[in-house]
Order: sequence, then C-alpha cells, then structure tokens
Amino acid sequence: MPPVHFCPQCGTPLQTAEIDGRPRQCCAAAGCNYIHWDNPIPVVAAIVELDGAVILARNKNWPEKMFGLITGFLEKGETPDDAVRREVQEELGLDADAIEFIGNYPFFEMNQLLVAYHVAIHGEIVLGEELAAIKRVPIERLKPWTIGTGPAVRDWLAARRDRA
Repeated sequence: MPPVHFCPQCGTPLQTAEIDGRPRQCCAAAGCNYIHWDNPIPVVAAIVELDGAVILARNKNWPEKMFGLITGFLEKGETPDDAVRREVQEELGLDADAIEFIGNYPFFEMNQLLVAYHVAIHGEIVLGEELAAIKRVPIERLKPWTIGTGPAVRDWLAARRDRA
C-alpha cells in the first residue's frame, strides 16, 4: 500500500509522532485526531487441489515465470471462508467442493495477514480476468517457497504427510 501523506478526514498533511511507543502518521490539525495505524490487510489464500494437482496461477501483472496460490483481499462484510470461495470462483470459474482452514501467516513484506485454506474443486477451469495463466503441479512435486504463501504450502504438505 502506498504511503499516506494527507489526512483522509480533513486533508491536512500528516506528520510523524510517537503514539503507543511507535512512530505513526497522524494529523496535526486542531481537533482532528486522525491516526494512520497502518494495520495489516487481511488476504485469503487458496491451495486449490484438482485431480491430484495443485493449481498455481500467474497474475497478468506478474513476471512471466512467477506463479502462486489463488489469493485475494477480504471484503467488507465477508468471512474468510466466503472470501476464499469467491476468489476461487472469480479466478478459476469453479465452486469449491470443500474448504479446510490451514492457518494464519504474517506477510510482513506486504503488510498483510494471510488466511490460508485448502480448497478442493472439480470441473474445467475458466481463467478470470486477473489471471494470465495457470499451471498444474502434481502434489508430490509441489515445493514450498520461503515467503508469502509458501509457509502455508509447507504446513499443508506436512499435514498431508502426517495423515498418510
């Protein structure tokens, strides 16, 4: 998220002040009291399983070889479960047969809190407008990455091994 420079309530330039022991952007206008807390943004992530493979997707704005999980922002008035179902429908054109919560993961680099799920689907994928491509990775060949949604993949693979 880009830095905030002006108060969204009154338009006054923000200044940095120590609040609750941390530097925060706040409004200096008399009586305004606006503080930009810069809290993490909730994002849902789906490990989408179809026919023994995990579906990885490439967003249209990503580099050619970069693929990741299906992800999206939690919207106002939406539960994380509903959000992950919506994202799978929007990006792959399929309804979730079942979802299983994996865990919560901080993604400090993007100031996000990832809420990860395993999502089972069936049918023919139809790419949503945000995606450029998908690839199917057999579960036994899936390798977790170190940041972002990678720890969720790691935990999901470990739980599968533990159940086997």
